[in-house]
Amino acid sequence: MSIFQIKQTRSGAVLWTGSADDEQTALDAMAREAGYRDFAALPDALRAAGIETAKLDLIS
Repeated sequence: MSIFQIKQTRSGAVLWTGSADDEQTALDAMAREAGYRDFAALPDALRAAGIETAKLDLIS
């Protein structure tokens, strides 16, 4: 698993940070925590504002 951080592109607000197998799984997890079935179920206006997903794996 990897650590992902999902931000709103326009505002830079962090929407979710957590572990997931891949980017799509991270997007779906973020949406479920917000009360939606999955990322595809998010309102169009939220997705239109832009979503940026970054993999945060850190090597020490």
